[in-house]
Amino acid sequence: MSIKLTDEQKAEIKYVRDGLRITKVVATRGIKTRTGGDYFVGMSAAWDSIQEDAGGMGADMIDALDEGEAQAAAVQNGMTRKQAKVAATILGMEVDLQATSHALGGGAITEQEHRRATNAIKRNYSQLLVSAVQNGKAKDNGNGEG
Repeated sequence: MSIKLTDEQKAEIKYVRDGLRITKVVATRGIKTRTGGDYFVGMSAAWDSIQEDAGGMGADMIDALDEGEAQAAAVQNGMTRKQAKVAATILGMEVDLQATSHALGGGAITEQEHRRATNAIKRNYSQLLVSAVQNGKAKDNGNGEG
């Protein structure tokens, strides 16, 4: 079954999509080892913004803003999707590296396995980061597209 959208509905989706700004990036990594060890690392990074997370950074500042100012603060200070992809890639690499180090520290992997994993993580994420930046340049003109 095909859903048909009106031009007005399409315009509303485009308006929201173009104005979308990410104010927080979260990355998690769990490692299950052959020896039965499970290591989990999660990190979140807040962009230079005022967030509406309950009790989170800037919550009091949000409450002090007049109606509409909170939305404007989030839109003006939020990341574009391209920037969010770059941030998620950077944070994902840090989480993977830390989880691998935890597995080493817990004795679940050897130093050689840790070294191999660390090299692979850095190589793979470097390629992802280049791709995120290059793809973004071609598609993102700074207004959130791409």
